[in-house]
Amino acid sequence: MHRGSLFRHADFRRLFAGDTASQFGVFVGNTAVPLLAAVTLAATPFEMGLLTAAETLAFLLIGLPAGVWVDRMRRRRVMLTADFTRATLLLSVPVAWWAGVLTLAQLLVVVLFVGIATVFFDIAYQSYLPSLVGREHLLEGNAKLQAVQSTAQIAGPSAAGVLVQLVTAANTVLVTGLGFLTSALCLLRIRAAEPAPKRDGHARLLPQIAEGLRFVFSDKPLRAIVGTTATANFFNGAFAAVQVLFLTRTVGLPPAAVGVLLAVGGAGGILGAVCSGAVTRRVGQSRAIWLVPLVTAPGYLLVPLAAPDWRLGLAAFGLVLSGFGIIIYNIAQVSYRQAICPDRLLGRMNASVRFVVWGTIPLGGLLGGALGEGLGLRGAMWVAVAGEAAAVLWVVCSPLRHTRDLPTEAKSDSAAA
Repeated sequence: MHRGSLFRHADFRRLFAGDTASQFGVFVGNTAVPLLAAVTLAATPFEMGLLTAAETLAFLLIGLPAGVWVDRMRRRRVMLTADFTRATLLLSVPVAWWAGVLTLAQLLVVVLFVGIATVFFDIAYQSYLPSLVGREHLLEGNAKLQAVQSTAQIAGPSAAGVLVQLVTAANTVLVTGLGFLTSALCLLRIRAAEPAPKRDGHARLLPQIAEGLRFVFSDKPLRAIVGTTATANFFNGAFAAVQVLFLTRTVGLPPAAVGVLLAVGGAGGILGAVCSGAVTRRVGQSRAIWLVPLVTAPGYLLVPLAAPDWRLGLAAFGLVLSGFGIIIYNIAQVSYRQAICPDRLLGRMNASVRFVVWGTIPLGGLLGGALGEGLGLRGAMWVAVAGEAAAVLWVVCSPLRHTRDLPTEAKSDSAAA
């Protein structure tokens, strides 16, 4: 067992390096792909909604059985397969562009299958961390990995906006594919032997899925966390569907400026990751889950006020404030989930949570596209941010409001059952 900072843990450093490459690629892609659809392929608001839905539809289609399958396999192997799959799929986009045959239909297929690979990677990733660093280091590990994500959220969009203007959006997607490839190469260098998964004999798929769902929804704090995250993600799906169109067509920003604005918003995430340990110690893990987002979520309401003048600063401040709260909330609630769950249920627990909280995103994306067509882009933005700001009410109205800290020991199998 290592002592001190996790950066002294060689395998965690390798995981950290791979995550850095992967997250940078993700946030370059999160800006480049919508810009490719909106600017290069002239997508309509409804088509942008379809694109947003396709990115996360896999969580609805295979989210629950994927958790059972991950619990039956070595998690690092699952992550490697997912990384190589995502790299191959995304590298097909610039190749098709060079050949002059890229279409919106191909883009939809690529993001759909990348989403399927992401389902397996994310479930395996959150289930792998406890065995790699130990449960006592989960808060530190999650904080460091969230700091990577927040840094990438700043560097990725701004780099994507500049690259789109310099080398076209299709060529910028190449960076995303290379990010996943680099992530896989770093994971290959991890030396720690992963414990063999426990076999449940000939246990059937549906009872194992039900066991994961039962664990999630029998825990009152966890049930409230799932409600908040699912609601926020539903409206964030609507937000994401119209965000790029709103900034480019209504506000009139060029691609590079869109990237810079999204990057400025990511600064709040970095600040949240850096401050998460201090804030959680100061207010308690339970309050970090409900009080912090209650104070910061109203920042979303400043975003639809954006205009090509000083009001753009208001939107940027709103993104910074809300990003700060989201990261602290995520670190606290993910650490809680990982800490209380028995190891044999980690894959199913994470799959059950993600089935609900990510499964709402494609539905929100379709709503955002429809609202963009019906209410206009600014009207759709107002509906989306109002829903995101109100999502915190689940945890505010839960037993979390009456406690300072949450239990951090894994439940026994009898308690989990």
